[in-house]
Amino acid sequence: MSEELTGTRPLGASQRARVALPFMICTLVWSSTWLVIRYQLGIVPPSWSVAYRFVIACIAMMAYARFTGARLKLTTREHGLAAVYGVAQYCLNYYFVYLGERTVTSGLVAVAFALLVVPNALFAWIFLKQGLSRAFLLGSGVAMIGLVLLFSHELAAAPTSRHTILIGIGWSLAGVLFSSIANVMQASKPAGAIPVPTLIAWGMAWGSLFNCIGAFVLDGPPVFDPHPSYWLGTLYLALIGSALAFSCYFAVIRTIGPGRAAYSSVLSPVLAMLLSTVFEGYRWSLSAAAGCLLAIAGLVVALQARQAARPAR
Repeated sequence: MSEELTGTRPLGASQRARVALPFMICTLVWSSTWLVIRYQLGIVPPSWSVAYRFVIACIAMMAYARFTGARLKLTTREHGLAAVYGVAQYCLNYYFVYLGERTVTSGLVAVAFALLVVPNALFAWIFLKQGLSRAFLLGSGVAMIGLVLLFSHELAAAPTSRHTILIGIGWSLAGVLFSSIANVMQASKPAGAIPVPTLIAWGMAWGSLFNCIGAFVLDGPPVFDPHPSYWLGTLYLALIGSALAFSCYFAVIRTIGPGRAAYSSVLSPVLAMLLSTVFEGYRWSLSAAAGCLLAIAGLVVALQARQAARPAR
């Protein structure tokens, strides 16, 4: 067995120092984006809101890549990788998130995304030969029990039908799946040969193209919200929640692996649920609080566990 796999050994002091700032940035930023997305829902269909967000973010990332001197030219194979990664991360993932937030609170969608650590670790085990351990699996199981409690509370307290809430939860989990696919692609060897700003910029370009095509097919011509608050929110999501946060997050992935990087998704829901309580009137029950604590505690146990390296094939 090899112990040289990213994510199989405890983090060293230099690794922790290198990822501390970008990790904090993406965690704090993404704690707030769930709430901002909630206020994007209304006049503009979710498909066009996603399209506007990533067109702006793409322009910003292209400018940043040019400013930093990162190469913008990709080979045909690299464009293929960027296209698959971009559609998964910046198209399908976010479209499903916007659909999910139509029927469930932003904090609950954020909690669902705490599960990102599970598919991230499983896909990393399958495709990147990074290890898993019994402690990781145990912690993930505890986290899932917590999420079941949270979802049960949402179903009981929701003013809309149970069927509608279940659909919202389903959309959120679909977003988790596509986000995880993109995360693990970002950590692969072919992606590692492309500078982070370049891959994000072209991923956003491909994602934006498919966003615009999909939005036109699903919802017709572009729809514009005349309220300044909508566009201020769009700028925040594009520049801070996308261009800045993804640059930080994928730098973390390449340093410590997708499993541990997804620890950000464990911390974000705590802050997101607090914001949801203040701004959306989310009401806590004993079962919801217990579910939140179990979800966070289980995922913390899973990520702190020493991962067993997968035998090389």
